Amino acid sequence: MIAFKRPRHHVRPLVPRTALALGLALALACGLAVPAASAAVVDAPISSSSDGAAITMTALGSYDTGVFDESAAEIVTYFGGRLFVVNAAQGAIDVLDIEDPTAPSKLYSLGSESAPISGGGVVPAGATANSVAVRGDGLGVMAIESPTKTDAGWLVFFDANAAAASVLGAVEVGALPDMVSISPDGTYAVSANEGEPNDDFTVDPEGSVSIVTLPSDVSAPAQSVVRTANFNAFEVGGTKTLGADVRVFGPDLGGNRVSTNLEPEYVAIDPNSLVAYVVLQEANAVAEVDLVTADITAVRSLGFQDHGIAGQGIDASDRDPEDAPTVNIRTFAGLKGMYMPDGINAYTANDSTYLVTANEGDAREWGDYVEGARVKDLGTDGLLPLCEDSPLAALTGDADLGRLTITTETGLNDAGTCYDELYSFGSRSFSIWNTDGTQAFDSGDDFERITAAANPAFFNSNHSESNLEGRSDDKGPEPENLAIGDVNGRTYAFIGLERVGGIMVYDIENPEVAVFETYINNRDFSVSMEASVDAGTGVADLPAAGDLGPEGVAFIAASDSASGVPMLAVGNEVSGTTTLFAIGSDAAAVGVDGEPSTAGSGTAPVLAATGSELAPAGLLATMLLLAGAVMAFLFRRRTV
Repeated sequence: MIAFKRPRHHVRPLVPRTALALGLALALACGLAVPAASAAVVDAPISSSSDGAAITMTALGSYDTGVFDESAAEIVTYFGGRLFVVNAAQGAIDVLDIEDPTAPSKLYSLGSESAPISGGGVVPAGATANSVAVRGDGLGVMAIESPTKTDAGWLVFFDANAAAASVLGAVEVGALPDMVSISPDGTYAVSANEGEPNDDFTVDPEGSVSIVTLPSDVSAPAQSVVRTANFNAFEVGGTKTLGADVRVFGPDLGGNRVSTNLEPEYVAIDPNSLVAYVVLQEANAVAEVDLVTADITAVRSLGFQDHGIAGQGIDASDRDPEDAPTVNIRTFAGLKGMYMPDGINAYTANDSTYLVTANEGDAREWGDYVEGARVKDLGTDGLLPLCEDSPLAALTGDADLGRLTITTETGLNDAGTCYDELYSFGSRSFSIWNTDGTQAFDSGDDFERITAAANPAFFNSNHSESNLEGRSDDKGPEPENLAIGDVNGRTYAFIGLERVGGIMVYDIENPEVAVFETYINNRDFSVSMEASVDAGTGVADLPAAGDLGPEGVAFIAASDSASGVPMLAVGNEVSGTTTLFAIGSDAAAVGVDGEPSTAGSGTAPVLAATGSELAPAGLLATMLLLAGAVMAFLFRRRTV
């Protein structure tokens, strides 16, 4: 058992934090809107809640890098009153102080250049940060991509307690470490080494998973404790068998075809710290990794969502009817969605481990190889056609399926001469899975229906441009990532929608009957950033746009929160903003046994009041917050 030390920088009298939290807690308890603390928190966030919603979400404050569409805020994690945010535009980690969550401020940046590598050498200039995690005692780790992404990358360790950047050292892992996670017991750091090909698809390294045994103190581990698991045993003729429907496809560059095809994307670790579950996004699969033996024990396909079943439809066109886009969610017999999750997380319910995925979808496109095509282009330019007897054969017009992007690698008939089924990228949903790969729950078409009801004029909008149905022909709202947290004794999933924006919240206490709670989108659609850039006012308009492109989501428990209430931190890669949301509770919606007073499915949302409609209460909320802040300030002056 590792004994974690209390963060050094966070040891301070409790009264200031309590005083600051007082105003916030009272405002939330009274159902009042917390006033915007910065330009990146918009005046009237889009919101929608179910009839029996037990929790609320309120935008508190935002840190704005002022950088548009350069991934200046991606993965985010929390430790000791600070957020650690991947700023890929700088190739570094931004460290933000959120002791006052209404006004996050930057403390310093953490870079990897010149970090000493165990065994010799240093991390070179040009290396890029992809992910970050922090253990409970402040041992932090960054996943660092080599300047040549097909070369081996590194995990770089740092002291998250430090008042200034304090890099401790590095170890080498596989090619393109895209995500790193620390086991709940603090024993292991696990990196998903994606092993993507180079841009012209002439080099394709093997995907792998590295398991690093961590020291018991805040220090860098040695290279000798790094173990890297590969997929070699799953090659044809190997000792292990791939699960049915695991996708292995595309150009064959020779060598280990399975190992180069499987690209680890994201890691979830079971609550017992014994097994990691690693998303293989393009393969539509999950790998199971034994952390004790550093062995990949299974690779399982997630299967497909049937868009021909009621409740699992999609809006497949941005021109339905022709040149007049509108909300048109419908089913299509013969069309299936490949789940292809990006983010994955694990939790315990009913004494069992469950996996939760945000089903984004992703296509391969490297060099001359392009996996995706529009349905209407099948049968042209060397592409095989739809089979004449397919139920989809008459639906290739733009108002139906013609503009939908599908894979050309899956769906052929037995003869391989035409497509009898079509498979699109992602399922536009989130799912809950048993660890054996069987599905316990899927949200189906909830996300499209809820966002359509909440903001019909910008249904399926893109992130960089405000438009109607700009993403219907691709992956819709595009669920990207998620976090899981406990609020008032119940477990919730917080899912970020990358394109239209916003956070979906579901009660997942019962894994088989997840319930939609609320949706909030801190975005002003009247500001379309692509138009602003074209007009030359992009940087000036960026703060007014709000949050664009949620990428990383982190839950902050009330017991750890600087505000004294649970919060959610969201890194937005397109707007370059990192925004904090307070998570409040509606006591009237929860019964004496802690169960929701109503159990709606979430498919018929009731629109909540927006920020502008709550404006009359804003003055009181402001007074409560200011009172807490003044109390904190006066107390600190007395203790200096």
